[in-house]
Amino acid sequence: MTTEPLRHLPDSLPRQRSSPDSPNGGDHLLFLAEALRTFHDTGALAPSGAELVNALVVPVTSRPNRPLSVLEVGAGTGVVTRRLARVLRPGDRLHVVEANPRFADRLREDPVLAARQPGVAVRLSACRVEELPEAASGESTTEGAAGSAAEGAAERYDVIVSGLPFTNFEPGQVRNILDLYLRLLVPGGELTYFSYLGTTTARTLASGPRRGARHRAVVRLLRRFEATYGLGERTVWRNLPPARAYLLRSPGGREEWGPPTRTSDTAGQRLGGEAPAPR
Repeated sequence: MTTEPLRHLPDSLPRQRSSPDSPNGGDHLLFLAEALRTFHDTGALAPSGAELVNALVVPVTSRPNRPLSVLEVGAGTGVVTRRLARVLRPGDRLHVVEANPRFADRLREDPVLAARQPGVAVRLSACRVEELPEAASGESTTEGAAGSAAEGAAERYDVIVSGLPFTNFEPGQVRNILDLYLRLLVPGGELTYFSYLGTTTARTLASGPRRGARHRAVVRLLRRFEATYGLGERTVWRNLPPARAYLLRSPGGREEWGPPTRTSDTAGQRLGGEAPAPR
């Protein structure tokens, strides 16, 4: 595992013709190559589109008026990372976790991350989220960016944005990652992640009944997690493939996933979608 700061560079950077938050042709080719090589960990054939990215960064763009500590897990070629770098403010901290070494190398060279606002601290960990020191220790502070971590204690985050392809994993691994997210969030901290539509049927037809059953078990696990902690969800049709983004909130201190609780209609509106229906 390697963790390193991404330092601020001068603003004399190449002018980009396309949207600076969008992946360029090289990013698309790299993403496709890695998807074909390691689809289990990549989980898609193309980076997320702009509408899905906007839904995933809602906890930051609708932020409180204080510094934030943000963790992005599974950054890929950086389409969400670049959006975060543009909306974060001085005093904020962004910790990017990406296990794929080729994606991590691309992130180190990204000009948008280099040209972020002064005062925004960004660090990159080239590892799986389960391999972070705070995951192993199980210890963390109760402060995000507004507070300071005690010596020897791991940082907790105001926001976690997850790009991991959960339905490619075993149910036990997904459960462990979700529990880790809850431990890493400050009380009331928010989590976003997404899933692609129509994948259960496609997985069963393409991979057989055993993998289809594993896929359905992961989906049931996610639905139970969303029923307990969900604030809202949004279907993004203009994505390849279409996806659904989820917004969740950590209550702080609750270990077990209990029955669903009522949420206000305004929660779903933050994502531009709907509050979760009773399940």
